[in-house]
Amino acid sequence: MKNIRNFCIIAHIDHGKSTLADRLLEFTNTIQVTKGQMLDSMDLEKERGITIKSHAIQMEYAYKGEKYILNLIDTPGHVDFSYEVSRSIAACEGALLIVDASQGVQAQTISNLYMAIEHDLEIIPIINKCDMASAMPEEVEDEIVELLGCKREDIIRASGKTGMGVEEILSAVIERVPHPVGEEEAPLQALIFDSVFNSFRGIIAYFKIVNGVIRKGEKVKFFNTGKEYDADEIGVLKMDMSPRQELRTGDVGYIISGIKTSKEVKVGDTITHIAKPCKSAIAGFEEVKPMVFAGIYPIDAEDFEDLRSSLEKLQLNDASLTFQPESSLALGFGFRCGFLGLLHMEIVQERLDREFDMNVITTVPNVSYNIYDKQGHMAEVHNPGSMPDVTMIDRIEEPYIRASVITSADYIGSIMTLCLGKRGELVKQEYISGNRIEIYYDMPLGEIVIDFYDKLKSISKGYASFDYHMNGFRPSKLVKLDILLNGEAVDALSTLTHFDNAYDLGHRMCEKLKELIPRQQFDIAIQAAIGAKIISRETIKAVRKDVTAKCYGGDVSRKRKLLEKQKKGKKRMKQIGNVEVPQKAFLAVLKLD
Repeated sequence: MKNIRNFCIIAHIDHGKSTLADRLLEFTNTIQVTKGQMLDSMDLEKERGITIKSHAIQMEYAYKGEKYILNLIDTPGHVDFSYEVSRSIAACEGALLIVDASQGVQAQTISNLYMAIEHDLEIIPIINKCDMASAMPEEVEDEIVELLGCKREDIIRASGKTGMGVEEILSAVIERVPHPVGEEEAPLQALIFDSVFNSFRGIIAYFKIVNGVIRKGEKVKFFNTGKEYDADEIGVLKMDMSPRQELRTGDVGYIISGIKTSKEVKVGDTITHIAKPCKSAIAGFEEVKPMVFAGIYPIDAEDFEDLRSSLEKLQLNDASLTFQPESSLALGFGFRCGFLGLLHMEIVQERLDREFDMNVITTVPNVSYNIYDKQGHMAEVHNPGSMPDVTMIDRIEEPYIRASVITSADYIGSIMTLCLGKRGELVKQEYISGNRIEIYYDMPLGEIVIDFYDKLKSISKGYASFDYHMNGFRPSKLVKLDILLNGEAVDALSTLTHFDNAYDLGHRMCEKLKELIPRQQFDIAIQAAIGAKIISRETIKAVRKDVTAKCYGGDVSRKRKLLEKQKKGKKRMKQIGNVEVPQKAFLAVLKLD
């Protein structure tokens, strides 16, 4: 056990985690040739150049005549996948904190670092991309020393591209990261930190053994669900799975036991023996808190059950996704899903399409509100459609976040304007080093859900970094904005918005829908309403056949007669016709600006 090291790589998005992981794998001869980002196995990850899933892999390395086993977990850097990072950190004793030499410390660097410090991990600071022309290793070293309070000589300069500093990193991991502690004689306790679905072998759970030993063929049970299984195959994670006869305390590995239903595996559960069970489960991870809610509906109503099983399989691989069934008048039966952010929602939608071949419609994302009635009872509402009647509501409270934005001082004016436009309140600002400044704002979560991050990036030319955490609920003057098509409300397009923004938003939504809804054989009235009050209207004119083409010359009453006949037909058609709303219309509401 003293020769095992478990460590993860944490950093802000795009600071070169996966590339550096490739160099470590090459240097330890775990893989021979890299084709770039070997641990990013999904097509989506390769296309977008981001890590979505954390990946565990085992390396072997000889150091000073002894053989060491290094278990590395490469983690995502984007704020939407921070739950992946928190789970990876729980399975490690050390962390490589990577900072880009040309960009310095950024928001996600700091929040991931705090997460690692809370779990008492040994932090090894590394400055990556030192080979670049724009690198400023001296300034970045100052920032890291100020942030961590470490010595300058503890910071390793490296480059994922050229392989500089890789040897120093490996020796630092062996020298500085403590080995796992636990008792091999104690009853088995293994923490599940991830799982995947395999259509041939059932569900495969990844775990780290905290105490005890597990052998192939033993009978095990999952502590929280109480279900019992045989350990058909256990092993360690190389580039592929490699089976072993036994795994001991401190090892990270996988177990295949022919589990078919996804509800039986919970990330954060404990595996133990049936014969000699442990007394208590390992303290797992805190439950994930979704930030953004959106409805996901199948395009064909009969695909509802397929969508359910697809979401369950996806949830195995992405524990931060939550969902429950709901129905909508416009879209039929579907699911209300909770996501950690907009990128997370986009990725889930892409994965449903690619991995499960599901065609879905996603409604406008929103957040959860607390609604108090006149008797003082509180209800949590995720969907504007399930709001009680206005006359019953005493007050509505919306969730607030504490946002931290790190930027260079040049962009501070336009970033403050953006935050104030989103109803933000400045809490404080402080200089980190030189020209870089950190601004703290209290803002409503509902305002940043849709396009805040994109705007922040474009205002700051990509330099500002953004991180946030929940900061309680506050009462707010919110109204429900309904969109009516020919007098019928489309519940999938209704939103809760602040009273001050309602008129402007209603007007823009009507204009946008006028462009997107195709013309029909009858007039379509698009209206935005707050309660019974119509605040905006647009009309899509009917497609008309030229019925008067055959009348040349003659009395005008002949033309009139034909036009009147057509008008009656249009009127009758309007009563029975229904308006098809294309998927583009639901998405366009997000990109109104």
